[in-house]
Amino acid sequence: MEIMQCGSLKEVRDEIDRIDSEMIRLLAERGGYVRQAAAFKKNRSDVKAPDRVAQVIEKVRAEAAALGADVNIAKAVFRTMIDGFINAEMNEFDGKKEIE
Repeated sequence: MEIMQCGSLKEVRDEIDRIDSEMIRLLAERGGYVRQAAAFKKNRSDVKAPDRVAQVIEKVRAEAAALGADVNIAKAVFRTMIDGFINAEMNEFDGKKEIE
């Protein structure tokens, strides 16, 4: 990963805005897969999947450390994101169950 050396605050902010836009695009993509995942779950416990959450958080920790990112920030961001997606998936799962 290469970080461009910026010559001004505007350049720094432009790069941050570029990254933010890409993160939003990736969140939307991830959300599409989360919505699909609900179709494969049999119960609410499957939706919460605590073992899977632990696995993802450990992977995030390792990747953040390898890239020199702040591990605590990465874990906090992913925990918050995962909680939000679990809530969305739970709503999708509950809606699926009403239709059946």
